[in-house]
Amino acid sequence: MKITIIGTGYVGLVTGACLAELGNDVFCLDLDADKVALLNNGGIPIHEPGLEEVVARNRAAGRLQFSTDVAASVAHGVLQFIAVGTPADEDGSADLQYVLAAARNIGRHMSGFKVIVDKSTVPVGTAERVKAALQVEIDAREASGAIDAGTTFSVVSNPEFLKEGAAVEDFMRPDRIVIGCDATTLGERAREMMKKLYAPFNRNRERTAWMDVRSAEFTKYAANAMLATRISFMNELANLADEVGVDIEAVRHGIGSDPRIGPSFLYAGAGYGGSCFPKDVQALARTAQQHQQQLLILGAVEAVNDRQKQVLGAKVAKRFGPDLAGRHFAIWGLAFKPNTDDMREAPARVLLRSLLDRGATVAVYDPVAMMEARRVLTQDFNAQELARIRFATGAMDALTAADALVIVTEWKAFRSPDFEQIKVRLKAPIIFDGRNLFEPAAMLDAGIEYHGIGRSVLTRA
Repeated sequence: MKITIIGTGYVGLVTGACLAELGNDVFCLDLDADKVALLNNGGIPIHEPGLEEVVARNRAAGRLQFSTDVAASVAHGVLQFIAVGTPADEDGSADLQYVLAAARNIGRHMSGFKVIVDKSTVPVGTAERVKAALQVEIDAREASGAIDAGTTFSVVSNPEFLKEGAAVEDFMRPDRIVIGCDATTLGERAREMMKKLYAPFNRNRERTAWMDVRSAEFTKYAANAMLATRISFMNELANLADEVGVDIEAVRHGIGSDPRIGPSFLYAGAGYGGSCFPKDVQALARTAQQHQQQLLILGAVEAVNDRQKQVLGAKVAKRFGPDLAGRHFAIWGLAFKPNTDDMREAPARVLLRSLLDRGATVAVYDPVAMMEARRVLTQDFNAQELARIRFATGAMDALTAADALVIVTEWKAFRSPDFEQIKVRLKAPIIFDGRNLFEPAAMLDAGIEYHGIGRSVLTRA
C-alpha cells in the first residue's frame, strides 16, 4: 500500500519505518528541511533502539523516502497519517495547530478519495475539527473549479501506544491496535483499508479494537492517565513507607501478585517525565474542565508527581543540610527513562535545579543523553549555573571527589557497578538511589550508606 506519514518526530518516524518494513511504500513528509536532509543522509534525529537499522534497510530497498514536498506527499498515499506534535498549550490543553495545518495542506492538494488517519495524540472531538478544516479547503477549490465537485475523504483515529526505548518492538508486536471509524459508507471504506493495512498483525489473533472515532481518541488519554496514576500511587505510598518503617519493594511484590492489580507500573521512584504522561494528564483534565467536570484523581496524580520530582533533592538536603555550598555531587542518568535521549519533563532537571539553588556543584553522566542534555540544560540554567555543571566522560569519571552519588535514571549500565571503585572515588560511600536499583541490605554489607525510595527501614542503624 502507498502511505504518507506527515511528521517525522518520534511517532511519525517509527510508524513510517515500521510500515515500510512490512512492505508498504511510505512517503514521510516533514517541513523541517534540516531534519529531512539528516534522514536522507542516513542520520536519525532521535535515539530509539533498532530504529536506525529499520530506516536504513527500507531506504535502501526504496520503500521509505523523506521529503519536504507537501504536494508530492498528498499525491503519494491514499492513507494520510497525521503524526505531528501536539504540545501542551498554556492552559494545559493540547495545541492542535500542527494537526489542523496538516489537514489544511491535505485539503489544498488532494484529488480523489483519501483516508486521513489521526496518529497524533489528540483530544476528543479532534477528528471533527480535522474534517472541518479539510472541507473548507476542498469547498474553496471546488468553487474555483480547481477540482471536480464531490471530492471525498474519511477521518480515522488510530492512536499510538509506543513506549520510548521499545517503540520498534511495540509497533511490530502490538498488544492492541485501536481504530475508530465513522459508521458511514465512507467510514466503512476507510475501515476496509485500515483492516488491510494492519492484516499482518492479526494473522495469529485479532488485535484490533474497532470503535467509533471519539472513543478511540479517548482511549489513548485514558491509557496514559491510568499508567500515570499507578506510578503516582506507588510513589505516594513509598514516601509514607519511609516514615513508618516499611519496605515498598516488599509491598510491591505483595500487591502486584494479585491478578486484579498486576505488577506493571508499580515501581516507586523519582517521578515520571517524558513527552506523554505529563502532557496527556493535563490535556485530559483540561477536556474535563471544558465540559464542567473535574477529574479529582488526575489532579492528585499530577500534584504527587510534581512533588515526587523534589524527593531526591530533599533527601540530599536532609542528609547534608539545606546549604550545599562547597558540596559536589555525581548524577547518574539524565534522560527521563532508559533507552532514550528524551529530556522532556525529566526528573533529573528538577534535581539539578534543587542542588544548584542550594549552592552545590555537580558532575553528570548519561549513557545516551549527554548531547541532548547539553542543549536542554543550556535553556534551564544561566551561564553562572552551567559553570557548576561538569559533563563527565563516563559513570566512574562523574564520581571523582563527589560527596555522594545520586541515581536518577535506571539504565542497565548502572545496575551492576563496581562498588569498590565507587567507594574509592567518592569522598564518602553514600548513594541516593532514585530508582531502587540496589538492595539496601547488600549496600549495608558493602559499607555504603544507602538512601532509596520507600526503603529506609532497611538502612536504619
